Amino acid sequence: MSGRSRARRRLGRADFRLIAVGVVLLIAWSGLGFRLFQIQVVDAAVFEERSREQRTTRQDLAAARGTIFDRQGELLAVTIEGVTVSANLAEIEDITVTSTLIAASIGGDREALIERLESKETGWVTLVRQLEPADADHLKEMELPGLYFVNEPKRVYPAGRFTASVIGFVGWDNEGLEGMEYYYESALAGTPGYAEWERAIGGTPIPFASSEVVPAVPGSDLVSTIDLDITFAASQVCEDTIQRTEALRCTIVVLNPETGEILAMVNTPSFDPNDVRSADPALLQNAAVRMTYEPGSTQKLVTVAAAIETGAVQWSTLIHDVPYELEVIEGACDKGDEGDEVYGCYHDAYVHDDEDMTVKDIFTKSSNTGTILIQRELGDTAHRKYLESWGFGSRTGVDFSGEAAGIAEVDSTCGPCTASAAIGYSVSVTPLQMASVFATIANDGVWVQPHLVSSVVDGDGARRPVEPEERRVVSDETARIMRLLLQSVVESEDGTGGNARVTGYEVGGKTGTSRKWEGGSYSESAWIASFIGMAPIDDPQLVVAVVIDSPVNGHYGGDAAAPAFAEVMEHALHQLGVSSDE
Repeated sequence: MSGRSRARRRLGRADFRLIAVGVVLLIAWSGLGFRLFQIQVVDAAVFEERSREQRTTRQDLAAARGTIFDRQGELLAVTIEGVTVSANLAEIEDITVTSTLIAASIGGDREALIERLESKETGWVTLVRQLEPADADHLKEMELPGLYFVNEPKRVYPAGRFTASVIGFVGWDNEGLEGMEYYYESALAGTPGYAEWERAIGGTPIPFASSEVVPAVPGSDLVSTIDLDITFAASQVCEDTIQRTEALRCTIVVLNPETGEILAMVNTPSFDPNDVRSADPALLQNAAVRMTYEPGSTQKLVTVAAAIETGAVQWSTLIHDVPYELEVIEGACDKGDEGDEVYGCYHDAYVHDDEDMTVKDIFTKSSNTGTILIQRELGDTAHRKYLESWGFGSRTGVDFSGEAAGIAEVDSTCGPCTASAAIGYSVSVTPLQMASVFATIANDGVWVQPHLVSSVVDGDGARRPVEPEERRVVSDETARIMRLLLQSVVESEDGTGGNARVTGYEVGGKTGTSRKWEGGSYSESAWIASFIGMAPIDDPQLVVAVVIDSPVNGHYGGDAAAPAFAEVMEHALHQLGVSSDE
């Protein structure tokens, strides 16, 4: 092969390489160009947003939680600045010494602090959350190595255990967990805000860069219906009553019958909402709206009012041959004088021969057998209708979570149920439900929905009043007659409520005594004693309901509950400036 041919072949290979390299470079640059075009033109906005996100810092702005006031403007729940104390384990010189000094300063558990600090070798440990500022300042003055302090909002309840079951409490993050704090969480919590700004690599804010601040919207304040002075008095009466009767629990509700405002709702024993983590869980429930019980003779108000309203009887109607013992189911009374409301044998509280009694006498003396005979005149259908009208078996709709509905059983196929329902068995209620029933009579036959908040005040100061529901249950004339019958229970020598009298005021009310349902049957030794009444009887301003759980010393409503009613009613009337009848 000639030299010229070999030269051409080498030149051809070189040209091919150059062409190949050129093609590769062209493809690479084309891809790079396409990618640059995609980044700088097509996806420019996407990458610009990513860059902005990397430069942007966001900080949440907590909303101030709303304050809860009583009806006079006294603080019931307020947020203050607390202090959370943390420890950097790497800086703690001596765990035992540090724990001892902290415990001595703030009253903590020394051994618990030591255990917490020794739980891990490195890192951070939270020692105390939401410490009182004064205690935190004392701790800061010690200048203990490794301790750090961060401000954190803390919820405080100035009235403590007196309003605990009503106001409730919040968790560590100031979120409502119980009571009004939970029910009105959306109003109290407000709306968090935030602040955003751009920063350089070192964290320094970039001058003239974009920034945004959305301020937090503070929570609304609540103006409650609670009267703190009446609440204090009712709480003291409950404590005294428990000591006097050796009862398990005392519950008192004070209502304004015209407006439905709950002026006091007390449960004793109670708990300290400022230290709820140390409380007995059994005490965290609000018995006034969640405890159901069979009301006993206070239920006779409903039976008699319905019979008068329908015209089945009048207050002066004579009921013939009212017996001491009444057998609804054959053979039920063969068990002896004790009888049992479940099985259809009924007795009066006192032994008597068959006698003619007026409706007023039956109500005043609280005759079980006489009331059952009145219910027969009324009839099951009408009885059931009026129980529904009064709200038995359904919730009142009070602004409090977890309200119990109770049970209203008036079924003619249920043997003794209709008779039992007439005198307060086969019916379960809450103390608040029964208080609202008596408030209906006090308010001329109009039921008004009970409520705990009178108005919600927004952050801008706008006030939104609460408008409760209303409905007529009985006529104003029937309500007037029932008030006179209630007065007879207290003022008459034959009445069962003599201990409920209040000096200077004419009072009306009804005693209630019922066996406690325990373990699937009625107890022979545990009772629920109650008294519910109103004053002044000609124009009632207040309704007070007292329910005593398992009193030992005197289990009748007239003995255990009526004296407590009198004390609370007298104080509340004076507190509200209600003129005496004298």
